[in-house]
Amino acid sequence: MIGPSFRFRLERIRALRERREEEAKLELAGAMARRNECEQALTSAAQQVQSARSAQLPTGPSSADDLVSRQAYLERVESVHRATLSQLQHHEQNVAGHRDALTEAARDRQALERLKANRLADHQREAARQDAAALDEIAINGFRRRAVA
Repeated sequence: MIGPSFRFRLERIRALRERREEEAKLELAGAMARRNECEQALTSAAQQVQSARSAQLPTGPSSADDLVSRQAYLERVESVHRATLSQLQHHEQNVAGHRDALTEAARDRQALERLKANRLADHQREAARQDAAALDEIAINGFRRRAVA
């Protein structure tokens, strides 16, 4: 005897949580890409600071205006470097937040997956019990027919 097929009543919720996990993966990937871009910008800014500092070294006679403009440039690229470093820290926090969100979404989905697996196992045990009962009934009826005959 074949019983009703298995139907997980929380399948829609499980599918929503699976989609939420996929979205969290995409958001984490985007945050990591933005962080990587910021790391590259920070490397570039650090190189500009190093170049500006190298330009400060005396190479010969310089006018006061040249020294002032070099100093202003150095301060500007150092300011850009600090701002980029601040942005990188922000991106690091953003990545950590998205990673935590992904972990939570995965945990929620996995909990429903385990529940689904447990319910399926229960369903299969019940179906096997019903099949065994049906086979026992058939065997008993056959034995009775042979005993009466």
